Amino acid sequence: MVEPVFPVGPRQLGNLAQFDEMVAKLHESGIRIFVDIVPNHSSNRHEWFQAALKAGPGSPERERYIFRDGKGENGELPPSDWPSHFAPSAWTRVTEADGKPGQWYCHLFAPEQPDFNWDHPEVLEDFKKTLRFWADRGVDGFRIDVAHALKKDLSEPLRSFPKFKDFDNPLSGDDVLFDRNEVHDVYREWRKVFDEYDPPRVAVAEAYVRAERRVLYARPDELGQAFNFDLLGANFDAEEFRSLIATNISLATSAGSSSTWVLSNHDKVRHATRYGLPEGTDFNAWLMTDGATPTLDAELGTRRARAATLLILGLPGSTYFFQGEELGLHEVADIPSDQIQDPMWKRNLFTQKGRDGCRVPLPWRAQAPNFGFSTGGSHLPQPDWFARYAVEVEEADPDSTLMMYRRALTARKHLISGEELTWATDDRGELLHFTRGHGWHVFTNFAGEPVALPPGEILVSSSPLEGNLLPAATTVWMKLAE
Repeated sequence: MVEPVFPVGPRQLGNLAQFDEMVAKLHESGIRIFVDIVPNHSSNRHEWFQAALKAGPGSPERERYIFRDGKGENGELPPSDWPSHFAPSAWTRVTEADGKPGQWYCHLFAPEQPDFNWDHPEVLEDFKKTLRFWADRGVDGFRIDVAHALKKDLSEPLRSFPKFKDFDNPLSGDDVLFDRNEVHDVYREWRKVFDEYDPPRVAVAEAYVRAERRVLYARPDELGQAFNFDLLGANFDAEEFRSLIATNISLATSAGSSSTWVLSNHDKVRHATRYGLPEGTDFNAWLMTDGATPTLDAELGTRRARAATLLILGLPGSTYFFQGEELGLHEVADIPSDQIQDPMWKRNLFTQKGRDGCRVPLPWRAQAPNFGFSTGGSHLPQPDWFARYAVEVEEADPDSTLMMYRRALTARKHLISGEELTWATDDRGELLHFTRGHGWHVFTNFAGEPVALPPGEILVSSSPLEGNLLPAATTVWMKLAE
């Protein structure tokens, strides 16, 4: 067993009675709740994995995971060249009950996270039981973590896969570790479980795969939705947005689903920061300088982020926010190295600072200890500048990012209709313009000179207008005059 390189002590997250109380109060307020399901792996403290370690090679207990004999004269080499996201190898060797080095087990992430063997029918049945457990407690839906990684090619000899390919998985569905065709058999079984409930439970896949493959997870007989991460890698550029929007709406239609839109998540530098750095910035290199080089234009980044958010809220489908973006938070780039929690920092030999900069707990009150997050401290350091972004501060400022989000979400409830989107004839260059139902127009001026708006009623604007002119890096929703 490998000792963890970061603390994994227990944290008090509450009990089931408190969870049930939370669900009831959320439902009273008309808020639905999703829980995060992690089907690719378990903890190495899970009773199944502990039983596998005790049972030894060839046992039924080990068949629930991916154990293999090592290569080399005495099994001292990993069974294959498969990588881990937390480097360098996806294989860790165990010490058997007799004290001798033994088999290796597979983990695409940390050694504390052994991968399940999804070719074993008991794994599927246990997860169906887990889904019912939470659905019976009133959970409305599920986020499926690493949804594309469950099924792997475990035929012998194990095929080579020395490097992660990001989105470049083959369209054939015959990859070694990711996005294999048979993973959809799993989700068709899950859909049967979801449909046992009234209303049916819903789900969204976290699947980092090609767009053409991603929509397969969102089919009506599978999960129903999949996170569309394409905009996470896009520049603040009209043509990039226009192309990605059109492509994803078309793909969603072909799959019989609706699209989703995401600008930030727990794995990426916050979009307010991305948009304030020069195009082509290596974000990991920027983090390694504690955010000093290149220089961040925070004001520009915030303005662009607000415009992009108001734009995607006008699109058909579902919009997913990452906590803190509604406050306009920027990335915390200068977390001291001895306080970094992300395992990729140590496991990648201090060459990648990781994702902690977007995961710092939110500021609620400007003058409270830990900015009101907790009386017991924060697991990541909150910078002093968080005070300007505290919820109580932004609630008192009608021009704040938080209040813009609230205005937009309120207006959207009355405007949303169907999945239709029509590109306007004046959509061109750096101006993006489309219409939705009920005469709802969305204009975004990405860059350049201010653009004259037609007469009409302004519903929401991401930044102040200049008379009837739409400035650069600004989105407006409006209804045109009759």
